[in-house]
Amino acid sequence: MSTLVTAPATNVIPMRSRSGSPVAAGHLADADLDRWANRLARLLLTRGADAGDRIALAVDPRIESIVAEAAIRKIGAIPVSVIEGSSTALGAGFGITTKARRGELADVTDWLVLDDRSTLQRYLVTSDAPLMATELRAVS
Repeated sequence: MSTLVTAPATNVIPMRSRSGSPVAAGHLADADLDRWANRLARLLLTRGADAGDRIALAVDPRIESIVAEAAIRKIGAIPVSVIEGSSTALGAGFGITTKARRGELADVTDWLVLDDRSTLQRYLVTSDAPLMATELRAVS
């Protein structure tokens, strides 16, 4: 039985499901979540994120935060939330955010801005295939 994530979303990256039909606004099926998370996990790996790293999450749209957390877990890293009013997450060298939140966040973290044009371009050309063991680095 498949689950379906539902949430109002204003900046979901428009993608089609494997069947070719558009994903309904605010909905994300399991297979789509997996594909989106694979793409984002690869972006994190290319930035140098590793298994065991703490990766900050400062993402407000619910679907994007679910995808980001899934991507972080796929590479064996640990998602940590940026607490409201804070500018960083303790011990996080990497982070995922959006343009709307980036201005309030400290520069000590290497932030991947999901809705930045260059991020979107890299994301859309990155493979959504399952991650291979050779792509993942072992925890030191």
